[in-house]
This record gives sequence, C-alpha cells and structure tokens, in this order.
Amino acid sequence: MTVFVWEGKDKKGKVVKGEIEANSLQLAFNRLKAKGISPDSKTIREKGKGLEMELTIPGFAPKFNTKDVVIFTRQLATMIDAGLPLVQALGILAKGAEKKVNANTLLAVKEVVETGGTFAEGLASQPKTFDELYINMVKAGEGGGILDIILERLAAQLEKTMKLTREVKTAMIYPGVVVSAAVIVTSILLIFVIPTFEEIFADFGSELPLPTVICLKLSRFFVANWYFIFGSIGIFIYSFFKFLGTPRGKEVLHPIFLKLPIFGNIIQKVAIARFTRTLGTMLSSGVPVLEALLICSRTAGNYVVQRDIQEARIAISEGKPMLEPLEESTVFPAMVTSMIGVGEATGALDAMLAKIADFYEDEVDNAVTALKQMIEPIMILTLGVIIGGLVISMYLPIFKMGSVI
Repeated sequence: MTVFVWEGKDKKGKVVKGEIEANSLQLAFNRLKAKGISPDSKTIREKGKGLEMELTIPGFAPKFNTKDVVIFTRQLATMIDAGLPLVQALGILAKGAEKKVNANTLLAVKEVVETGGTFAEGLASQPKTFDELYINMVKAGEGGGILDIILERLAAQLEKTMKLTREVKTAMIYPGVVVSAAVIVTSILLIFVIPTFEEIFADFGSELPLPTVICLKLSRFFVANWYFIFGSIGIFIYSFFKFLGTPRGKEVLHPIFLKLPIFGNIIQKVAIARFTRTLGTMLSSGVPVLEALLICSRTAGNYVVQRDIQEARIAISEGKPMLEPLEESTVFPAMVTSMIGVGEATGALDAMLAKIADFYEDEVDNAVTALKQMIEPIMILTLGVIIGGLVISMYLPIFKMGSVI
C-alpha cells in the first residue's frame, strides 16, 4: 500500500494532520471521511511526492459512466458464474480498468467487502456511480444467492436505458440543430453580408423595394444590438434550465412537455418504457413491490409519472390493486393499464411489464425515426426560405434597376 500525507478537520472542527495507508489517493480520502475527518483535497498527497491532482475539479474529471457500469456488470456476472470469489473478481476488474476513476471506485467497493460488508453496502459507498436500482437489485441477488443472474439482468436493464436515453437525445437534439443552423446563418447574413449591400444601395438614388428596406432595417438593428439579442437568448436558456431543475419547475413544466405536439408523445412513451422495464426487472429479481415502486418513482424522469407511481404505491400499501390509480392517470393508456391488471390477476406482473416495455421501446424507436425523416425536409425548407428570402430582398433593387435600363 501507498502512504499518503493528509491535513483536515475532525468532527469538532479542529485542524489535524497525519499519514494513512491506502491503495490510491481516492481510497485514502474515503477512509479519512469514514473516520469522521474532513480532509483537504488540496493538501492530501503521496508521501515523498508533490501534490497529486487525482481529485480533480468537479465536472471536468473523467466519470464512471453508464457504459462503463454495463461493461463492469457483465464482466463481474461472468466471473461470479465461473466460480470466482467476489473480492478477487473486483480486484481483477479494478486492475484492468482503463480509467483511473473506475479503478478507484472498484477498489473502494472491494475494500468494503474485504472488511466484512456486503457487496450492496460497497456499492452504496459509491452513490455517484451506482444508483438505488442497482444497489437494491444486488441486495436482492445476494439474499437469494443468484447474484450472477441479477447482474446479467442489471446489465440488460442498463443497456435498454442507454438506448432510450440515446433516442431521447436524438429526438431533442435534431430540432435544436435546425434552429441553431437557422440562427447562425441568419446572423451571419444580417451582420456581415447585408451591410455590404447597404453601402451599394446608398448610391442608387431611388426608392428601394419594401422587402429590401425591411431587411436593411433588421440588419441595422441586429448590428447595433447583437450583444443584447444573444445575451437575452443566453439568459433565457440558462433561466429555463435552472427553473426546470427545481421541484417547482418540474411540477409546472413536465405536464406541459407531455402535451407538446410530437415530442409529448415521445416523452410519454419513454416514461412508460422506463417505468415498466425498471419495475419488471426489480420484481423479477425479488425486490419487494413497494420498494420497487419507490425507486421507480425516483427514477421516472417526469413529475407527472412520478406522482402517478407514488399514488399507485399508496394504493398497494392500502391493499388495493395497482391498476386503480393507474387507470385514473393521464399518462398510462388503457392498453398499459389493462395489461398490468391481467399481470396482477395472473401473478405474472413482471413478465407482463417486460412485454409492455418491449412494445414501447419499439414505439420510441419508430417515433424518433419518423421525427428524423420529418425534420430533414423541414430543415432544408427553413434554411432555404431564410437564405433565399434575404438574398432575393438584396437583389430586388438590382433587378429593378435592370428593368429601368
């Protein structure tokens, strides 16, 4: 093990310093935190060396992302299925990790297991990497002695989630590209191109066509106030996403998102697919239904869906079927609620939820494909109208002069 020199504050706020042995800087940091010491990340370093900058600035450090978690989960499932002890498997995966942050995370989990903790407790010590769904499913797998099977299900669940996330990003980014392209092209024309024509038209000595006059006035306004225009757009976008990140913002905006043309339908289908896939996977893994619904509500991604899931959880806790509150929901279609009702009645709810998830994941894929096909001609048409309109407006005086001559 490596010896690290550290300085920090204890529980009473007193400045303390010392040395600690650990496999990595991050593990040394975690151990000190576990002892009730708040170490200063700027002073903790390997003994005999300069400052180690492994604890990097938040937001710029490499992350143990979802793709990494999927690969780790599949590899670990294979190793456990082959009979390899958990601690040894974690050590091998940490040693072979490409990113240092991944290795440190796995070593931290391994350390908890080595000191007598469960695998789920080790994962819970890394909440930025492993969420509630992952931890609870592992806990159920450890309790039932089927950890390798649960890990395979988790990997499949995460892959499905990644695919849905990609579909949503594609659906949202495509229109953004259209708008951005239109704004950039229009701005370039108004700021750099049209003022050149204005200098030419100044010597014409005749009245300019109305479209040309409008374009010239718009160009003058844009050149004089471009900083205010772009600043206002930037402030609006920042304020919008800041508000969206608040509980009140979610309560106000999420119902509106579900009612948007085209996009509302995609958001609804994504929410249904995510809920049914997550709940079905957890139930089939042995997670209690009330706990599973609680986790599903926290990972729903939409305030309306979260509220409806919480109401379903309350109904079940009172001895009622899940079907009743979901039937009153504006998010879940009749087909979904009827299939859930059949699943509850037959005792095959997890299988029925998996079928619903498969159906809606395909629906999302088809909806995004259709959106792409629709956006492409709209993008070409929009840019054509903007650029063509500005160009024609600028050439109208020249055409007029030619007709007079």
